[in-house]
Amino acid sequence: MEPAIVVCLIISFIFWLIRVARIVIHFFKLLEIRAFYKTALRISESDITNLQWQDVQKRLIEVQKVHQMCVHKEELSELDIHHRILRWKNYMLAMQNKSVISCTYNFPFVGQRAFLTEGMKYNLKLILFWGPGSPFQNNWKLREEFRNPANRFVLANRLSRRIFWIGIANFVLSPFIIIWVILYSFFTYAEMVKREPDTFGARRWSCFGRLFFRHFNELDHELQTRLSKAYEPATKYMNLFVSPFMAIIAKNLAFFAGALFAVLTIFTLLDKDVLLAEHVLTAIAILGLIIRGCYIFVPDENSVWDPEQLLKQIVSHTHYIPDTWKGKAHTREVREKVAQVFQYKAEYVMQELVSPIVTPFLLCFNLRYKALDIVDFFRNFTVDVVGVGDVCSFAQMDVKNMETQSG
Repeated sequence: MEPAIVVCLIISFIFWLIRVARIVIHFFKLLEIRAFYKTALRISESDITNLQWQDVQKRLIEVQKVHQMCVHKEELSELDIHHRILRWKNYMLAMQNKSVISCTYNFPFVGQRAFLTEGMKYNLKLILFWGPGSPFQNNWKLREEFRNPANRFVLANRLSRRIFWIGIANFVLSPFIIIWVILYSFFTYAEMVKREPDTFGARRWSCFGRLFFRHFNELDHELQTRLSKAYEPATKYMNLFVSPFMAIIAKNLAFFAGALFAVLTIFTLLDKDVLLAEHVLTAIAILGLIIRGCYIFVPDENSVWDPEQLLKQIVSHTHYIPDTWKGKAHTREVREKVAQVFQYKAEYVMQELVSPIVTPFLLCFNLRYKALDIVDFFRNFTVDVVGVGDVCSFAQMDVKNMETQSG
């Protein structure tokens, strides 16, 4: 075999070994969860699929009263349980809301764009919560030195240097990370594209959108339920903004591609030897992709131009809309903002592919200069809850205290 093929096979083999190792680790974690449900909560396997989260949470509170699983507190509340599960996510949400960690950046030639990938999220968690030298100790307690205002500049300098060196490490490892992301994307989407050629033309809620619309103390399945309900009106809203010029081009391109596709298909039905000709199957596959891709730019003839009403339907599920969007649902600016939280799957994949290159620059030339803001945020908005540890004060749902802190 060619050396290039051998290298690709070796890299793919290593990729699959790592994937198998992750599956094994997750399997043993699931066994621990299964044992906890069965022995501690007295929930059988047959009942797990039928229980709602509220039932599990109620069982946790009842068991705590008897067995004292949390030794520092006699009784647990629903809020305590949510704090322990969502400690990091509440901090991330609060820092994004307070613009301590901004997920929008000014890129050359592109302008201001939201950028939050899985790789960027991993680096943020590494820097802030569980990595060596992070502000948090043992994942649940803020280090005492961060509570002292006299240490803010020393800690900010230390954190800035740490972010810089993590960015350098990302840059050095970027070739290997790029290979990993390419392989992961290929193995994930290759069969899907073959089965559903318009996969990349569909939309999904971006990582930034999931953070943008999240509530404090909201579990993942609750957030997913709200966003799933908002998916259909969001799709209709985005489909309203179709260029008439692009629609004409797409219709004609789809017509010519469809004609060639039909001719080649008929030839293959009449004579199977046609499939033996060079690149015939490839041409049929490409023409099918072109046809499905063109219909993305063709508006639905039954759609009604009412962007304000559709945006209201979206907000009824997302529960939030910036003041700058109100009354401007018909404008290009609002449409572009919505597109950043409700992006094409193709855009999502492209962001993940360029993330190994972009992330080091964002860490070294943007996030490191936010070190002092991060240190001040942890000191000002961290509270100690007995039996839970340190949590973000905004997640305490104390309205009066939150208004005082915001002021």
